[in-house]
Amino acid sequence: MHPFFNIAKLSGWLYSLNIVRVHPILSQRPRYLCQINENLETHPWQSMEGLMRCSANYFPLTPISFLERAAKVFRDRTSVVYGSSVKFTWQETHNRCLKLASALSQLGISRGDVVATLAPNVPAVQELHFAVPMAGAVLCTLNTRHDSAMVSVLLTHSEAKIIFVDQQLFEVAQGALDLLADAKTKPLLILIADPENLPPPVATPNVQEYESLLASGSNDFAIKWPLTEFDPISVNYTSGTTSHPKGVVYNHRGAYLNAIATPYTHEMGSMPTYLWTVPMFHCNGWSLTWGVAALGGTNVCLRRVTPKDIFENISLHKVTHMSGAPTVMNMIVNSPKSDRRPLRHKVEITTGGSPPPLHIISKMEELGFSVSHIYGLTEIHGPCTSCLRKPEWESLPPDERFSLKARQGVEHFFTQGIEIRDPDTMERVPDDGKTLGEIMIRGNTVMSGYLKNVKATEEAFRGGWFHTGDLAVSHPDGYIEVKDRMKDIIISGGENICSVEVERVLLSHPAVLEVAVVARPDDHWGQTPCAFVKLKEGFSLGSEEIINFCRDHLPHYMAPRTVIFEDLPTTSTGKIQKFVLRGKAKALGSLCKIKSEVAV
Repeated sequence: MHPFFNIAKLSGWLYSLNIVRVHPILSQRPRYLCQINENLETHPWQSMEGLMRCSANYFPLTPISFLERAAKVFRDRTSVVYGSSVKFTWQETHNRCLKLASALSQLGISRGDVVATLAPNVPAVQELHFAVPMAGAVLCTLNTRHDSAMVSVLLTHSEAKIIFVDQQLFEVAQGALDLLADAKTKPLLILIADPENLPPPVATPNVQEYESLLASGSNDFAIKWPLTEFDPISVNYTSGTTSHPKGVVYNHRGAYLNAIATPYTHEMGSMPTYLWTVPMFHCNGWSLTWGVAALGGTNVCLRRVTPKDIFENISLHKVTHMSGAPTVMNMIVNSPKSDRRPLRHKVEITTGGSPPPLHIISKMEELGFSVSHIYGLTEIHGPCTSCLRKPEWESLPPDERFSLKARQGVEHFFTQGIEIRDPDTMERVPDDGKTLGEIMIRGNTVMSGYLKNVKATEEAFRGGWFHTGDLAVSHPDGYIEVKDRMKDIIISGGENICSVEVERVLLSHPAVLEVAVVARPDDHWGQTPCAFVKLKEGFSLGSEEIINFCRDHLPHYMAPRTVIFEDLPTTSTGKIQKFVLRGKAKALGSLCKIKSEVAV
């Protein structure tokens, strides 16, 4: 068993969180830790005669139950589709997951052990989301863009016993294991062959193959249900992972509840057809790896996310829902007409990350998509809010309607509370749509904590709320609107500049495809906005044209003073890696200093 996931040890650690106060640091703010449970010894129901808690009326919530139900209620309906080679029913998926869980147990996997994956959105990853917890183990889905060095760091940190690897990423994984040659134990590698796109893998000693392993299991396997709802179900490493990784631990209860809430935020009904454009490794696919099973839906797996593949799969499988970062929508809107197909029905697309530009929402709806915006983080299982659409919005002018739909909205019904608070005083900010504060969250879908990092967990939960680090305003109707990350705010001459607002203006320029605005150090102003811009194909612009465009649409102090044209670095989920761009801007030095040297 993974030593961190020993229940007795974890319970003691949680109890310690309940009684300790962290001393003020740096900002001199009091940092009180989260009260795990203020009434551990109080059970009012016990005072009422005739009541009983037993197996007839109480069972730990777990998303494993969704697969059990799907195998009964939706047994003959299609569960998974992948190209022309894979098509399963929910009964077949249930049997395959049982056999895979059995095979894992035969390999020695037990409660609390970590099983890793390194693979794109292929059927095996969907199956592992059920099979691993069914074996009592903890799933760790790794980012497919990591190199061998980072994979080796995460395998060491998570203490994974097995890693399932798509054959396309075999060399990356093998390189990671080579770096672990001196380790006491290193994970067993299971190869996931691809019947659709890649040639058969070359036989390699000491490497097992996925389908062969699955075939060795038994579909009579007795599921190892969680002992408590707080038992860990997965570890997800944050997208900003460095040599000091932060592994976010989810529990069965949170995964169950978010797997119900997320389809609701996506406006899914029974038996949807979901196209996998969000990586399954990212927040466990926003909990939809489990949630689609709850609705008896169909998972359309997609190895590559390109406009052509998206339109072809929508047409072929009658896709009803999909998700993606704003960059995915940007890619669809700017795709050549030869890659598109007319949509015969409305396709619901849910987007997260940076607020989508209004013109992107407008163009997506012209193409036949209906756009909804959400907000979330890895630490809260992905989505926790949605911009719940109101019927009265439809009568508004387009620009006003799209502006309302671009907000991050209101919490879903399994979040105890989301509030915009002053990070220093912890007081709520007014619902005026102007006053900035930090988004703070509490509820059952917040993570259990950071793996092996008590200090980071304590800091994240200070004051009894999860601190997101995101700045937002709350509008009079209670809908929140994200303005920026706290670390992305640009302070120029004492004025706060929200990089998102500058980016929104720049993206409205007809020649701009992608943009990111960060702070550049300045000896006079403190900081000035620096814009990194990628132009659409066939366009050519100079820095002054970009700067003047911003000055025509923004207060002059908010306009970039530096413009750099280049491709923008992104994560595999489509988020722009601003920390990379901040490093580049910092290396440029002070703009005022450079000007004075030229003048001399």
